[in-house]
Order: sequence, then C-alpha cells, then structure tokens
Amino acid sequence: MVKKHSIISACCVSLILLASSVACAKKDVKENTAEDTYELLNLFGEVMERAKSTYVEEVEDKKLIESAINGMLVSLDPHSSYLDQKSFKYMNEQTQGKFGGLGIEVTMEQGFVKIVSPIDDTPASKAGLKPGDFITNIDNESVIGMSLNDAVDKMRGKPGTKVKLTIRRVNEKPFDVTLKREEIKIQSVKSDIKDGDVIYVRISSFSENVDKNIETIVKKALKNEKMRGLVLDVRNNPGGLLDQAVAVSDLFLNQGEIVSTRSRNPEDTISYSAKDGDIIKGLPIVVMINDGSASASEIVAGALQDHKRAIVLGEKSFGKGSVQTVVPLGDYGAMRLTTARYYTPSGKSIQAKGIEPDIVVYPAKVEEIKSEHNFSEAEYSNALKNEKEEEKKQEAKEKNDDWKKDYQLSRAVDLVKALGVYSSNK
Repeated sequence: MVKKHSIISACCVSLILLASSVACAKKDVKENTAEDTYELLNLFGEVMERAKSTYVEEVEDKKLIESAINGMLVSLDPHSSYLDQKSFKYMNEQTQGKFGGLGIEVTMEQGFVKIVSPIDDTPASKAGLKPGDFITNIDNESVIGMSLNDAVDKMRGKPGTKVKLTIRRVNEKPFDVTLKREEIKIQSVKSDIKDGDVIYVRISSFSENVDKNIETIVKKALKNEKMRGLVLDVRNNPGGLLDQAVAVSDLFLNQGEIVSTRSRNPEDTISYSAKDGDIIKGLPIVVMINDGSASASEIVAGALQDHKRAIVLGEKSFGKGSVQTVVPLGDYGAMRLTTARYYTPSGKSIQAKGIEPDIVVYPAKVEEIKSEHNFSEAEYSNALKNEKEEEKKQEAKEKNDDWKKDYQLSRAVDLVKALGVYSSNK
C-alpha cells in the first residue's frame, strides 16, 4: 500500500510541475491558480477511478499511473519518456556498449516507429534496414496506439528468437522482414588504413571509452610517416554520450568552443571547450555523415566544421539537437526529459536542421567502363616479361579494395589524399 501511495504522489508532483509550467507560459492568457491545479488533479483521480471500475477488463493501478506519466512526457517531444525498471536497465546497458535486441535506434513519428539508424554488424543492419524506414507492424500487430517504449519492448527478446517487422520505405511497397534477436555487443570503433596512407576510423556509437580507442588508433598509425590524413566515419551513428562527443572533438582541436547546451533558463547554459593538443598534428580530416548521423555525431561534425578543422562530406544529418536528462526514480525506473538544445561553436542549432555537409555526396554505384579495342605490349605472344610481375600479382591478390565499392568512402579517401598533397606542397 505504501508503494502505491508513493507512485501516486510522484505522479501528482509531476502533474503539478507540468500544470505550473503551462501556466507560466500562458500568463498573458489566464493566470493559473492553485485551485485550477487541484481541480485538474481531482479530474485525474476521477478519470483513473472510472477506468479502474468500468473498463472492460481489470487493470492495475501501476499500469494506469505509469501510462499517465509516460503520456505526459511523450506529449512534450519524441525523446522525453518514462522508463520502467526494465527499460532503464536496457538504456544503461546500451551506453556501455552491450545489450540485447535487433540493433536499431528508433524514434516515434506520425504514430509509427521510425528508424534513426541501424547499428553496424547487428541483425537490423545485416537485413538492410535503413535510416528513415518506418516500422508499421511488429509480429503483425500495428504499432499505431503503442508508445515508443511498448514498441521497443516488443522488438526485444531472448537471443535466438525471431520477430517479424513490416517496413514502409519511401517509394517502395511495404515489405516484411524477419530478424533473429541477438545479444548485441557493439564494437564502437573500427579502423583501417585505406590506400596505404589514409587512416580510416569508423565510429558506430558514442559509448564509453570511444575517445581513448581513437587516440590509440591514430597515434599507432602515425608511426608511419606516410600518413596523409584521417577519414572519420559517423554515418548511421545514432549518437550516445555527450561527454564522448566532446572528448572525440577535443582530440583534433587546440582551442575554442566544441558545443554549448542551452536550456530554458539562460543562466543554465553550459559551454564545452577544447584543450590544447591535436593528436593528428594538423593533417587533413574528412568527416562522413548521412541522414542516420544524429546527436553526438552531429556535435562532432559541427564542431570540426565550424573550426575549419575538417571537411564534412556526405548527406545532411538527422537533426537531433536536443539534450535529454535521465532522472532516476528509485524503484520505479527513471524519467528521460528534454532539458536543453545543442548549439555548434558558430551558434547554430542542430535541432530539426541537422548538419549540412561541405561537399554533398550521395551513395552511388560506379562501374568501370573498359574499351573493347585497347591493345598493349603485354598482349604480344613474345613480349618480354617484367621481372616484378609475379611480385605485383601477389600484392594485388592480397590487397583488399572492396571498400572502394562504397562511393562516399572512396570520395572521402580521395579528398584526404588531395588535401594531403596540397598541404605538403605549401
């Protein structure tokens, strides 16, 4: 009984705060009073009692109250919500780089679940799901009327079990895809050396220790003095921890603001600034973004772009420029509330606008066109052999150029190499 009273009290406090904030925003229309607030609380109690007593099926107090709290929060914006204990635990696991499910970052839009980004090497990415896809049904059940938490809960499950999603994609007919749930272990940072002299770093999410991993990768690569620069790939990166976005940006900046967060109260503005020390020592940087790059990804791209430290290449980013504060609620999970907006160093808001790339490059497929009439020395039957021929054949066999099929990445690598040549000739 004590627990029930605690839940109701928490709900009442939340409703009082909401009613008070609405009143402040509309002082010019009508001055709200304590009596109005208590009348609204009485209305809430009356509706709850009527639902309990006359709804077609028996319903628990906890379900009604948690749904009321969640409804209050999700009505504010797509990223505010109530997290029950299970959802709160899941969120904590996700920021640590390990969780169960399908591997997609989602939001709610127009009553449907919208995919912000599939995470690399997960069931969702392997199935070809894309940013902007809408999930309309989960196991043949329509998502209309579901909360985002409800939809996410239905997609989660025991690893090895399957779930069927109905996908609606722009300019295509709806289609079904069946995914097998997995224990998702995110490798947030991957790296490679492209074309022998370009450092490639792929960040799939901004979870813990991303900055330390990147610093190790770059310093190791720079032991080879041939390196011309860096490609930082945050395509389809849904974001993550703010402190990691700041720390990654700081790796490549010597000074200046990285990002600021501004809330409703001007005195609560927080500015994050870079410390001296560019780990790549001024070499060119290209940041790759697309419409699946959100939140922390946009902070990094915006900071490096505004400071003229990197060229941003790809497509306009997602545009999630808001800050969510997670407030634990004891035994009842937590509330996630949007409390501020992000601003880039130049003062631009990312919210609903995204980051515009300096060079727009859309995904494309490039095919090599070979002439049927070319003829070379090597085609003479008695041509002299090149003593290095076998060695080169072996090198070609070992060299993996599959990445060149990624047109955006290929353009980014070419750009870094060109900038590297230009800077070395200055």
